[in-house]
Amino acid sequence: RAGAAFQYLLVQKTGTLKNVGLIQLNRPQALNALCDGLMAELGQALEAMERDPRVGAIVLTGSQKAFAAGADIKEMQSKTFQECYSGGFLAGWDKVSVVRKPIIAAVNGYALGGGCELAMMCDIIYAGEKAQFGQPEILLGTIPGAGGTQRLTRAVGKSLAMEMVLTGDQISA
Repeated sequence: RAGAAFQYLLVQKTGTLKNVGLIQLNRPQALNALCDGLMAELGQALEAMERDPRVGAIVLTGSQKAFAAGADIKEMQSKTFQECYSGGFLAGWDKVSVVRKPIIAAVNGYALGGGCELAMMCDIIYAGEKAQFGQPEILLGTIPGAGGTQRLTRAVGKSLAMEMVLTGDQISA
């Protein structure tokens, strides 16, 4: 399936030996907002790379403007707490963190909310000069939901994590 066409991803093998899996989030009109379809495709692409013995590492990237601007708020806004809780909301979002092959997030532009959490699930983050990381959920009256509070604290320390989560402020690379 790695060579198959995806609606929300561009997937290829690259490198001189074609042993690096490259997954590019491709929803430019929505700044790569993480909709259910994109996350399902990401899981499929990662599983295919995991099974492929020729792939030694995976690079996950977005565009110059946005790695991923977060979860798709338009898709989420009508859901009630009960629907989210009983429907397994965000189930499968942790696929990146359980892949055994090394995953490198190549981040430029915005990595906000779920996009920041997605980058933090990767083993290594390479950030470009224009990379902006943030957990702006507080500005919508909610909190990070895909492990962001725990991963962010481990990555940047308690004080900066608290500041980012409680104010919605962004940090640069």
